[in-house]
Amino acid sequence: MQAASRESYRAGAERLDAYVRGAEPSAVAATADDILSVAALLRREPRLRRALSDPARAGAHRSGLLGDMLRGRVGAEALDLLASMVSGRWSAPSELLDGVERLGVEALLASADLSGDLGEVEDELFRFGQVVSGSAELSNTLSDPMASVERRAELARQLLAGKAQPVTVSLVEAALAGFGGRSFTGALTRLVELAADRRDRQVAYVTVAAPLTEEEERRLGARLSEMYGREVSVKQTVDPDVLGGARVQVGSDLYDGTVLRRLNETRNALAKR
Repeated sequence: MQAASRESYRAGAERLDAYVRGAEPSAVAATADDILSVAALLRREPRLRRALSDPARAGAHRSGLLGDMLRGRVGAEALDLLASMVSGRWSAPSELLDGVERLGVEALLASADLSGDLGEVEDELFRFGQVVSGSAELSNTLSDPMASVERRAELARQLLAGKAQPVTVSLVEAALAGFGGRSFTGALTRLVELAADRRDRQVAYVTVAAPLTEEEERRLGARLSEMYGREVSVKQTVDPDVLGGARVQVGSDLYDGTVLRRLNETRNALAKR
């Protein structure tokens, strides 16, 4: 987002935080669903996106237009939050959509945080991403742009039924809709990181040939926390092809101590002789 859009989003996010402090988890989740339903409407209606972000219209006029459309169709809390977003300045209609989507996702994460389930939601999102990436057929089906979002969401709901928190299911649906303009797998990864960030944690993606023990994972997390000055949430991926050692990615930092990397380096060195 450009500066004006970031400022408008920040105002909406601060308003959300104030609302969350005095609300029940179920009420916040319902508000989140309302906000994400409006994001879906904006995604389908480019003319509406343009009208609600038009800098030639006063902010009060834009929020009034939104209220006329949505009053009685979404809850009062969602309408208040959305009106505060729409009345701000947006650098582009697409950035308004991104802002509304992000606000809905943050409201879902806040509801899980209030109920004490945010860590579980974070893990469920990551595990579902692992399941999807482990099956080419499932990955292709859920990422198929020719299939409707609702059809793919129904498949995801079936896969997650009885196995995941309702908030996790809603977040997966947001990923299927292309949260933030990302691919499905990219959106899932971003959602994992947003969940961790709300718990004031950094995510470390660790690839190993065999699963780490609980003690090994604890020690690795502690070491990374010392390095980054922040709690670290370790997410393991098992890939026998790395042969041994570990590859660790934290943000843009990559530490590759795998046997595979060392073999490749040796092979490349020999090839140059």
